[in-house]
Amino acid sequence: MSSTGLFDYELPKELIAQHPLANRGDARLLVVERSTGQLRHAHIRDLPDLLQSGDQLVTNDSRVLPARFFGTRVATGGRVELLFLGSDETGLWQVLVKARGNLQPKEVIQLQDLQARETLKLWLLEKAADGIWTAYVESNEPPPVILERIGRMPLPPYIRDGMETEEDRDRYQTVYAKVPGSVAAPTAGLHFTPEILQKLADRGIPRHSVTLHVGLGTFKPIQTTDLDEHPMHAEWAKLGGATAGALQAAKQAGQRIVAVGTTTTRVLETVAAEYHGALRSWSGATQLFIRPPYTFRAVDVLLTNFHLPRTTLLLLVSAFAGTELMRSAYQVAVREQYRFYSYGDAMLIV
Repeated sequence: MSSTGLFDYELPKELIAQHPLANRGDARLLVVERSTGQLRHAHIRDLPDLLQSGDQLVTNDSRVLPARFFGTRVATGGRVELLFLGSDETGLWQVLVKARGNLQPKEVIQLQDLQARETLKLWLLEKAADGIWTAYVESNEPPPVILERIGRMPLPPYIRDGMETEEDRDRYQTVYAKVPGSVAAPTAGLHFTPEILQKLADRGIPRHSVTLHVGLGTFKPIQTTDLDEHPMHAEWAKLGGATAGALQAAKQAGQRIVAVGTTTTRVLETVAAEYHGALRSWSGATQLFIRPPYTFRAVDVLLTNFHLPRTTLLLLVSAFAGTELMRSAYQVAVREQYRFYSYGDAMLIV
């Protein structure tokens, strides 16, 4: 039994970053050395000098969907806010819906585009116990195409109460995002620029891609006092054969795998657990809950943002760095007024 109280901390509200920096590479970087417990201050732009030639950088190439959209209830005219969570093989959507009054099965929502003009209609079909609705949209187009026309970036509520500005369309997305499917950004990757990636490549540090579609559960605080009782959320992920082969060869050659973010870590460690430490081609849903104590089989270095208290993400980095060292690092970050969460600064754990 482990208590979630070990993974709580106080954060002044003014340290929660509300906007991205003008230059992604200017984010501060707290370097945490596990072997010595030493903490050093740097910047993301210093990464090429902080890593080693031969290191293998692994990023999550999932693209954030503009998953937040609006409409009106045809029956009452009331305003509705919706969040797309996914779709199934039949084309039905899974959505969260915020509205005044009780929504009913077979209700029709008149959707609006970004200029508040009426567009497609959506039918609510069935509500699950977790509050997620199954819905039908009157279109043969895939959800990413529809959402590009009608959706806004699904900013977490701690950023301007989720209200999007023009800059978020670009900045709440990594520069290498490719595969649509996330409803939250893999935030450690937000710091990279093409120039930084090129400098890393020039240093002999190649980049590889995995995919994990970040779900809403990533922000969910742990409600149980006993971690064994926490229902871990599932997220779809993929490690392609070519990437797996390159990373497996690198590990056998004694080179380090540098995971950009907890989502990348989750993919690699899921596969390593499946194949007894080896990295092979794999895809599917992962519910891996990484928490102390945990033996990492794939990841050697972790680049990560600062995470909310009592979340599975904070438990993962605590498992990687050690709970006490991570508590010390967070205390230093607060004292030195690092910027926190999605648009905030980062930590390199070596």
